[in-house]
Parts: sequence; C-alpha cells; structure tokens
Amino acid sequence: MKNKWSPKSWRNKPAKHIPTYKDVEALSFSIKQLSQFPPLVFAGESRKLEKQLGEVSKGNAFLLQGGDCAESFSDFHPDNIRDSFKVMLQMAVVLTFGASCPVVKVGRMAGQFAKPRSQPTEIVNNIKLESYKGDIINGIDFDQSSREPDPQRLIQAYNQSASSLNLLRAFAQGGFANLKQIHQWNLSYVEEGQSKNKFEKMAKRIDECLAFMEACGINDQNVRQMNETDFYTSHEALLLPYEEALTRIDSTSGKWYDVSAHMLWVGDRTRQFDGAHIEFVKGIGNPIGIKVGPTIDTDELLKIIDIINPENIPGRMTLICRMGAEKVSTNLPRVISAVEKEGKIVVWACDPMHGNTIKASNGFKTRPLKNIISEIEQFFQIHRSQGSYPGGIHLEMTGQDVTECIGGVQEIKESDLNSRYHTYCDPRLNASQSLELAFLLSEFLNDERIRIQQSSKI
Repeated sequence: MKNKWSPKSWRNKPAKHIPTYKDVEALSFSIKQLSQFPPLVFAGESRKLEKQLGEVSKGNAFLLQGGDCAESFSDFHPDNIRDSFKVMLQMAVVLTFGASCPVVKVGRMAGQFAKPRSQPTEIVNNIKLESYKGDIINGIDFDQSSREPDPQRLIQAYNQSASSLNLLRAFAQGGFANLKQIHQWNLSYVEEGQSKNKFEKMAKRIDECLAFMEACGINDQNVRQMNETDFYTSHEALLLPYEEALTRIDSTSGKWYDVSAHMLWVGDRTRQFDGAHIEFVKGIGNPIGIKVGPTIDTDELLKIIDIINPENIPGRMTLICRMGAEKVSTNLPRVISAVEKEGKIVVWACDPMHGNTIKASNGFKTRPLKNIISEIEQFFQIHRSQGSYPGGIHLEMTGQDVTECIGGVQEIKESDLNSRYHTYCDPRLNASQSLELAFLLSEFLNDERIRIQQSSKI
C-alpha cells in the first residue's frame, strides 16, 4: 500500500478547508510552475530535525516551536524576520542555560500562509464574501476581488518563503547566532523590567563562561555550536495543492519529502484519519505534527499515529496538544494514557495559544497570558503524574511591538489592544511576553530535568 502512495493520493480522499478556485487553468499553471521550482529545504535537513526530535522524545532535549499566526505579504520585511529570530534565540538561551537542556528551534516561518477558518464565509453590512483564509489563498480586504482565491498567490508565497529562508540561514549560520552576540539580541522597544534584567544577568554569566572556555582554548573558531545554530521551519500542511507541487523524491534515500518546510503539521480541523490531509502527510519523510484538541477521540488518534508512523520511529511524530486552560486537566491525561499504553513514541508539545482565545469587551480577539501560563503549568504537572516527558512548546509570537495578548510585565489591558493590534488572524505574544514565558518555562523544565535525573538513579 505504501508503494502506491503519490503526492496526488490525497485527491482521492475527502478534503476539508481546501478553497475552490474559479480559474482551474490558472491553478494548474501555478502548480506546474511550483513543481519546477528549486526546493526550499533539503531532505537531509528534515532527517537531521527528525533525529533531534528523536532526542526530545527520549527526554534529552526540548522543542521550541514558534512564530507568526499567519505570515502576510504586506508585513514582509527583513527587520520583522530578524526580530522574530532574535526572540527565538533569547528564549532558546534562557531554556538551555536555565535547564541545562538542548533546545530544538523550529519556526512557524517561511511558509505559514494558510489558515483554516471556522466559517467558510463572513457577512459584513449584509454583504457575504469568502472568509480570509491566509495570503496564499486570498486577501484580507473585504471586497470581492480580494476574497476570491487567486492561484498566483501560491507563487508569491513560494518567493517570500525562499527570501525568508535565505535570511534565516544567514542569521543562523553567518555569526548572528554567535553566543558572543547575546547582548545584541535585545529588542529596543522592550522596556526595562524583570525579564529583561534577568536576561542581562544571564548574558553576563554566559560571557564569564565564554571567557573561561576561551582561556581553555575552546572558542567559536573550533566549536561550531558557539558560532551558529540549527534553525528549522514549519507550517500547517493545509493547502494541499501547494504541498503536492513541492513534494519531491530525495535522490539519497529514494523517499518522498515535502520541500516546502522541514516539518509539517495537520490542524485540529483537518486531522480525520480517513481524510486528505492525513493521506498526504503519511507518505512524506518530513517530521509530522498533529494538533490535538479537547474533542479528540483517542482511538482515532491511535489510528492516525499508526498511519503516519507505523514503524514507531523516534522523532517522526509530534503531538501538539491545544486543550485550553479550563479543559487540559480533563482531557490531556486520557490522551497521554492511551498513547503511552500502546508504546507509541511521540514528542509531547503544548500549544497554549489556540485553546485560550477569548473575545474582549471591545470586540478584539485576545489571549490572557495568565491562561497561557496556566495551561503550560498544568501540561507539565499532568505529564509528571503520568510519568511521561513534556517535550515542547508551540507558540504564536512575534518580534514586533504588538499589543494582542493581555497581561504580562507590560500589563497590557483590553483597552490597550487597539493600540498595536496587527495580526492577520489570531493574537500573538510580543517579545516581552515571550521572554517572560521563557523564564517560567525554564523553571518548569529544570524541575522536570531534576525529576528525570533522580528517577534514573533509583
């Protein structure tokens, strides 16, 4: 059965959240163009990520996955890419230094353009149009021409992804990620506060460690990890025509890989075990994530795991749990119990964003930081009680100075939301909130590492 799989196999299955294009010829032309474009990532990089995620599944590392809710064409700017990368570096250093734990960095970047929506259409002033489904599909302006799915947008999404990846590779491998540059990772708009002061103290201690290592002859000239870092990309595999066009056979392994990103995930709305999206991801060699919401049926989840990872390969599967602070304690234990009982090797990651979205009194969608923190804390506590490893975090965040999530040391209130609310879809953490969260995470992770070490000695 596996040999019969092809990138087009998904077309024989029911597909949800795939737009209908009026100009079928134009869509075919865009897909043909994409199929002839160079790969955005390489299969060997995806295999390297799978190996590192395998270490996460064993409790030897931690996954930090974060980035934009939905990338846009209009906000595309090198400064935005740089600042989001800075925040990821800051968070990774806090986790690594605070918990003595390697961190696998995966961005929701260079490809996160498509978003499923709860309703296919929306009505404004008695005018009914297609819902905005991400810049790769249609435009956010509320008019007929913008909301019409446009096949040419697939090409623009590819080109922007290629440019973003080019810059991210330069940042990761060109010296920007050098630990000696740690003081340069601060963002100017982040006010003086507890988190920033803690980061500066940590940076000073790292400087002292680097000076000692330099004296011992260990420096960024002979140790690659001090001068550069591994940084991977990921996005939701939602728009399957685009993913199909960028799926190629790797000449080294002979396996199919989706070269649009290192890692792909399937959302909570499209993870039907007999649906098109699961059919697609089962045949590619990339590491795969599955969003797991509070309504998940555990028998169905086990079927999905068997379909995607029948050989139980470490690092192949990441379960991204998005329950909500009020529902996580009720639903997560049964999911963990079912998966662990069957001996399935997975990375357990927490998405504390999607289950904690509320509507503010002024109409803005927002996410209270206290609820985000609550879900993360419960996530760690539940895994501790189950004897499993809380292996990662999945965040919607940005390096921009936004006011989209309420709370934090900046004390963003509902009344502040209209100040700098720039998201194209869901609210994101800003840099200050992300860094604040990283320090809390490092405490949770450090406690977990101590627990693992103690249990291994018994």
